[in-house]
Amino acid sequence: MQSSFDGFQLESTILEALKRLEYTKPTDVQQEVIPHLLKDKDLIVQSKTGSGKTAAFAIPLCEKIEWLENKPQALVLTPTRELAQQIKLDITNIGRYKRVKAVSIFGKQSFEKQKLALKQKNHIVVGTPGRILDHLEKGTLPVESIQYLVIDEADELFNMGFIDQVRAIIEKMPTQRVTTLFSATFPEEVESICQSYLTKPLTIKLSKDNQLDNPIVQYVVHVTNDKKFDVLQALLITENPDSCIIFCRTQEQVDKLLKQLKTCHYPVEKIHGGMTQEDRFRVMDAFKASTFRYLVATDVAARGIDVANIPLILNFDIPLEKESYLHRIGRTGRAGRTGKAITFATNSEQRYVNVIEEYIGQELIELAVPSNERIKKCKDSFHKKISTKPQPGKSMKKKLDQDIMKLYFNGGKKKKIRALDFVGTIANIDGVSSNDIGIISIEYSHSYIEILNGKGPLVLDAMKHKTVKGKQLKVHKARE
Repeated sequence: MQSSFDGFQLESTILEALKRLEYTKPTDVQQEVIPHLLKDKDLIVQSKTGSGKTAAFAIPLCEKIEWLENKPQALVLTPTRELAQQIKLDITNIGRYKRVKAVSIFGKQSFEKQKLALKQKNHIVVGTPGRILDHLEKGTLPVESIQYLVIDEADELFNMGFIDQVRAIIEKMPTQRVTTLFSATFPEEVESICQSYLTKPLTIKLSKDNQLDNPIVQYVVHVTNDKKFDVLQALLITENPDSCIIFCRTQEQVDKLLKQLKTCHYPVEKIHGGMTQEDRFRVMDAFKASTFRYLVATDVAARGIDVANIPLILNFDIPLEKESYLHRIGRTGRAGRTGKAITFATNSEQRYVNVIEEYIGQELIELAVPSNERIKKCKDSFHKKISTKPQPGKSMKKKLDQDIMKLYFNGGKKKKIRALDFVGTIANIDGVSSNDIGIISIEYSHSYIEILNGKGPLVLDAMKHKTVKGKQLKVHKARE
């Protein structure tokens, strides 16, 4: 077992990014997966949420891709847009100093814009099955250079009805490839995918009989429907979490609960599938940045939320599917931290509690509704907390970005300029090497180039007096 990432013999560029991201010791899933994926082994991985599995495949993918290859070399399939975007960001951060270019592709986004994005140099494509299949059928996603296929959250892909699309996508992939499948559970359909499309796979099982072995203390509160909101308020006051996700079953219930909480002046926002994708991303970015404390959500938010420390999950509505329960509460107790999950259940919902308890192999602890005396005692500290701004979340991306400047050039494919033309010119500036050049995006009429290691101002000044492929280009710091 490796005690640090140095033992995997990764490129210095990958190790530097991991260091800045504060990835110190590999998690269990990373220790098991990384060595085998680096050796191009097909893998079946059973691992719970919050275990660090994204990095388990992102690190080997970033290590193995060939930068000079312009066509995608890896495809990652995932069930939700939020998760696709999160994985793309994780890959970009890990591969930042190697100039790994990743793109996320999903529905409710302009197909034409995606088509243009896929015409650019992309090393790794991350997407949801429906839109990936659209691009494959229209020939806008080239597959001939794909060597790695990752199927993430396979059980959820099945639960959301994507399994036929996943099969259709796999059928279009090169037969000579490495396939890795991650799943928290293994229903029959997922087992069938493994048997049909993986070659002599190695099975890595890190969760024991579907139990959550991370430190999440799980409670149930028995409550009547008409008292749910009062009990919610009582628990928020007495628990007084720095942040919390409150899960509801329907979009209508989310909207209703948000209105009630806002009326009480709680720092709260919502996320559900009825919102535009832009609004969903905006809310998630704000929650990750700790600009508000409480998020009311449907199960759409149970995937793709990778916030470092959410101490409390409240299931305002008990989930009807046992798998959803795991994915909801998996938003807390991540990466070895402790967490707490409280589920509301009415008398008629006791059967769902029984199913959940059987599924996780333990009983939920009965939690009494806080007494009026305790609520009164906790009110002052509660009001003090919700009236102050949360401490901003620690952004690892900001740590990476602090020494990076993104430059805009008014030349691209129209002027027949390639990434290597920029590399050649910039690397010849005194005090600058190719290691100081980050991700390069060549578009039709302009280009963006990340300059690393604090060399941005030097390159910006020098490029005002240099030509690229004999052409003088306008250059300035790219706008956010």
